[in-house]
Amino acid sequence: MSGNAQPPFSKELVISAYCQGIFPMGDDDGTISWYSPDPRCIFDFELFHVSSRLRRTIRQGIYDVRINTCFEEVMWACADRESTWINQEIVRVYVELHELGLAHSVETFFEDKLVGGLYGVSLGGAFMGESMFFRRTDASKVALVYLVERLKERGFILLDTQYDNKHLASFNSQLIARKEYLARLSRALELDCRFD
Repeated sequence: MSGNAQPPFSKELVISAYCQGIFPMGDDDGTISWYSPDPRCIFDFELFHVSSRLRRTIRQGIYDVRINTCFEEVMWACADRESTWINQEIVRVYVELHELGLAHSVETFFEDKLVGGLYGVSLGGAFMGESMFFRRTDASKVALVYLVERLKERGFILLDTQYDNKHLASFNSQLIARKEYLARLSRALELDCRFD
């Protein structure tokens, strides 16, 4: 997806790109760039690691976890940082995907206030994790653990996290070659899984 004449940024374009292993990121000037990293970062459900400390936090029930109750608010919270790729165009299209039932948010609340969460897109048996945020300790981590458990329960086989970072590595994220990612993606897209 390069060259001067790009098609309009739309939900249809984003879905088509995801199915080819490509995802969009917004630039400060409002333009959209497209990426397909090699290697690609994913979570292998069998290797997903939750620390004993985080397990204690989850058992204590400090956070109330909800699904799809404030999708756009989660997106803007993820964008609320010094440098972000989540611009107005990204939000517009992903809200449209949410309205179609393809984009989802997992939210953590503390005393009825949104304090953490994540969002992404589900296609077939694949979930493309996009971004997460937290305003209290472990709030985004609790959302991630909930997401993984939900995906496993519903038969998903791929959780794409795009790029690796220290936060994801603490859960034992895996880097795989683009070729292997595309093979896993192809298998996942053949499945008929429902996120909600």
